[in-house]
Amino acid sequence: MGLWVRWKNWLPAIAWAGLISVLSSDIFSSQHTSALIIPVLHWLFPQASTQTLELLHALIRKLAHFTEYFILSIFLVRGLRGKDRGWKLRWTIWAVVIAAGYASFDEFHQSFVPSRTASPWDAMLDILGALAAQIFLWLWRLPRVRDASANTNPSTESNANHAE
Repeated sequence: MGLWVRWKNWLPAIAWAGLISVLSSDIFSSQHTSALIIPVLHWLFPQASTQTLELLHALIRKLAHFTEYFILSIFLVRGLRGKDRGWKLRWTIWAVVIAAGYASFDEFHQSFVPSRTASPWDAMLDILGALAAQIFLWLWRLPRVRDASANTNPSTESNANHAE
């Protein structure tokens, strides 16, 4: 496999990791995102209290952690599998390990950003997102594997018809 093909498979994961790093900067701190998200939430839920809006803002931010690493994990499998298709356990393990390492690095990076706080709980949420993506990929692939094996293993009835 050529070098360009290998890089092409990894580009989405690299670009997404770069986006995650940007999202970990000061500009996307809770303080800054609340200026945009809370007014939108207030428009959607005009009767909600300030406390409820702040809770929803926090939940959206935590869901973003999960989603960022869910997507990263899928892109990592794309890079790991290269030209191969299907699902392999080793791709899943490596995707989760790489995502966990990046999540740890990301939280470490946030410890140096004054408006951000590093949290092992956020890293765990990131890893959970990566793991959930791998479970999703496995479940998505499962019916296709069953269909393929059913097509390659003729039933005994069709074998009996061919024997006549």
